[in-house]
Amino acid sequence: MNTVVISVLTIAAYLAAAGLIGWRLFHQDLSVARAQQLRRITVGIAFAGLLMHTWLLYAGIFAHDALNLAFFNALSLASWTVVATLLISSLTKPVENLGIVVLPLASIAVGLDMLYPSVGFMGPTASWVLKLHVLLSMLAWSMLALASVQAATLAVQDSYLRRRKPTGFVRGLPPLMTMEALLFEMIGIGFVLLTLALISGFAFLENMFAQHLVHKTVLSVLAWIVFGWLLVGRKLWGWRGRKAIVWTLTGFFILILAYFGSKLVLELILHKHMG
Repeated sequence: MNTVVISVLTIAAYLAAAGLIGWRLFHQDLSVARAQQLRRITVGIAFAGLLMHTWLLYAGIFAHDALNLAFFNALSLASWTVVATLLISSLTKPVENLGIVVLPLASIAVGLDMLYPSVGFMGPTASWVLKLHVLLSMLAWSMLALASVQAATLAVQDSYLRRRKPTGFVRGLPPLMTMEALLFEMIGIGFVLLTLALISGFAFLENMFAQHLVHKTVLSVLAWIVFGWLLVGRKLWGWRGRKAIVWTLTGFFILILAYFGSKLVLELILHKHMG
């Protein structure tokens, strides 16, 4: 089937699911049975979008002997990983409401990939170690992206609760302590993945400090330090609330610069392709 059609259907599914999440959050007068039914429909639609997104990624990235990891393909892959992580987590944890932010952003990534297709192959001769490093990096970025969305949501929730003016959206969120526990669980998993990605890079790749990768490497290590120190602060001094939110968003901003900043400059501004 035409990739444009699948892209449009994927975008529609993601936006429809996000719309249903928003509608459910702002209508707290729903019965428990009705809310649960609406939740199942929402998650089902989102999963349908994820399946179509999977087909798009296979066609755009994996349907060749080499991996096409051009800027918008990489962005689409990262958004897919975030959505997949969110939906799988929602089967056992109350995190599906984060989809009100994640799903529209994923639809934008799919739309950009549809409108601006480009080529940036990782050749067929690339080692399995390099592919593992890329996979671990994507998984780490995606988990910490989800944690940043959780942190932003937590900031909104904390602000409204401090003013004692919770809206329908805030009332639909889990308790503050549960939200914080989920945040640090995500950060912990993301930190482990980021650690493995850095280890695989330093141990097996020879060009981690090559000219076109040095800022990516330095920024990734800096982000690792930020998230590691946040986890230490949580363990030793009980960091929570606004301090945890600021550190999480700071670390993720550094990761954005590391993972996509140099790629954006090289591919879209300087019209070069990173291997």
